[in-house]
Amino acid sequence: MGNNVNQTIDHLFRTEYGKVVAVLTHKYGPSHLQRIEDVTQDTFIKAMQVWAYQSIPDRPTAWLYRVANNALIDVLRRERKVSLQDPQEAKKGEHGHVDSETSWDHTISDSQLKMIFACCHPVLSQEHQLVLSLKLIGGFSNKELAEALLKKEEAVAKSFTRAKKKFREKVQLLHIPVQMGLQSRLFRVLQVIYLMFSEGYKATTGVQIVKKDICYEALRLALLLRKNKYCQHPNLEALIALMCFHTSRFEARLDENGALATLEHQDRSKYNQELIQIGIHHLENAGTLDKTPSNYHLEAARSYYHCIAKNFDETDWKSILYLYDVQLKLQYTPMVALNRIIPYAKVRGPKKALNQLEKLEQGSDFDEQSLFYAIKAELLAELNRSKEQTEALQKAIGHVENELVKKHLERKLNLIGL
Repeated sequence: MGNNVNQTIDHLFRTEYGKVVAVLTHKYGPSHLQRIEDVTQDTFIKAMQVWAYQSIPDRPTAWLYRVANNALIDVLRRERKVSLQDPQEAKKGEHGHVDSETSWDHTISDSQLKMIFACCHPVLSQEHQLVLSLKLIGGFSNKELAEALLKKEEAVAKSFTRAKKKFREKVQLLHIPVQMGLQSRLFRVLQVIYLMFSEGYKATTGVQIVKKDICYEALRLALLLRKNKYCQHPNLEALIALMCFHTSRFEARLDENGALATLEHQDRSKYNQELIQIGIHHLENAGTLDKTPSNYHLEAARSYYHCIAKNFDETDWKSILYLYDVQLKLQYTPMVALNRIIPYAKVRGPKKALNQLEKLEQGSDFDEQSLFYAIKAELLAELNRSKEQTEALQKAIGHVENELVKKHLERKLNLIGL
């Protein structure tokens, strides 16, 4: 029972933490954000304790919201932040949301959209917008946030503290701005959703390769945005397509033994064809307004080629390489350049790809990047340079924090020389 409760709490933290924070912030205002965070976290701890000895409620989200709401009212009353005249009146609001499933769902969706647009308020810096959104909407840990933003954990923690202070002081109300104001924040909101999905799809830490909860939550938020006519934009369509293509491959990312299955060894019969078709529909709707494709367009197109290939060898590597080249020309980033090495090797061969990788190493800081050493090991294996391959794999293992990826690399290491 205990383990089941912990798994449920972990799942609920991923899917419900942001919802509870958003609804409470919408109800009581951004000035109480710190108190809202505190009572929400305490509520999850209480749930872990109570549910271990009782059955998990039929509607756990409603339970979490009700307990957090009541705790917040008690805190605010003690601090004389709300009127003491009519305690029942103060607590009345939460039952209306909980009793009606439709009303409750609408309240959550409305509050989350308002929260994510508030977190992306132009008065906040770009970094503060991202940190606030991913922490409060996505429930990211500092470690996950550091990985997503390519920063150190201590820097992320300090940034979150500063961002919350400015949010409390400068953002007075949660509301969805109309037309121009909304569209001006849309690109940052899309970036938040993309970073949420990316962390879920390539889990940084833990024993899962995919944190499906985060991925589905990111997709849900994107589809929620699409319902607002002012948010309907080619970049949003491309982002939804990208997420559909990636999500379609979820079930193939582990083999029958629960081990990581790389793209080369995935059982493609497990690809979700319905999701692929939905992705194609959104990609077709994602025509660009200014003829310049976004990164979402380019990544979605690359994922499309992986989804439709009958097998690994028949993948259209030339088209994938071309899409990487276009992206790097539009906006160079070291990580995109690193990922480009794989299709480059398929098109030009491992020797030329290794030369490209070494040039890339000179101009970028990949010392602690497990992916860099894993790609290097792959190229060295194809060139039969087993001693150097061993060294690269050892470095890759030393820097990886996801247990499934670590076991996968260790298996490769054990096979050398056999």
